[in-house]
Amino acid sequence: MSEQRRIAAAPEAVWAALLDPAMLQTCMPGAETVTGSAEEGYEAVVLQKVGPVRARFSGTVQITEQVPHESLTLTGEGKGGAAGFAKGIARVRLEADGEGTLLAYDVEAKVGGKLAQLGSRIIDGFARKMADSFFKRFQEEIEGPAAEDTPEPVAGAEDAPKKGWLKRMTGRE
Repeated sequence: MSEQRRIAAAPEAVWAALLDPAMLQTCMPGAETVTGSAEEGYEAVVLQKVGPVRARFSGTVQITEQVPHESLTLTGEGKGGAAGFAKGIARVRLEADGEGTLLAYDVEAKVGGKLAQLGSRIIDGFARKMADSFFKRFQEEIEGPAAEDTPEPVAGAEDAPKKGWLKRMTGRE
């Protein structure tokens, strides 16, 4: 499956976010922990329900084929005990697009064990949903809330609207 998204941030900021374990944990549906680094790889624990099968997967994510600010490959593998295993690869490309970035990705997923018994239609749909959810959250975290989603500031209010990842990291408004 292949998709793309336009993100309102420079390729350098999108690249930094792709390598940030806290960002990966925030964006990965069901992620309980993500630790490690881009150089050494990440370890993750993810709780997922695929059709009638619910499992906690422990696994790794490696980042390879890095061309800074342009492309990388994410390769993940997880074991879910009796539920089986899941493997996936995502090839991500970044391209400057005006003042933003065009993020394109190709994703492939494979499963075994009880998960494989669910059939390819369920697995393919689940894989697409996971990828779409990850990259949608990723975009929202970088950009912050959409203008129509941002509440009007209230005088004296303690809770300011949530800043996007880029704004939190750089301190820019």
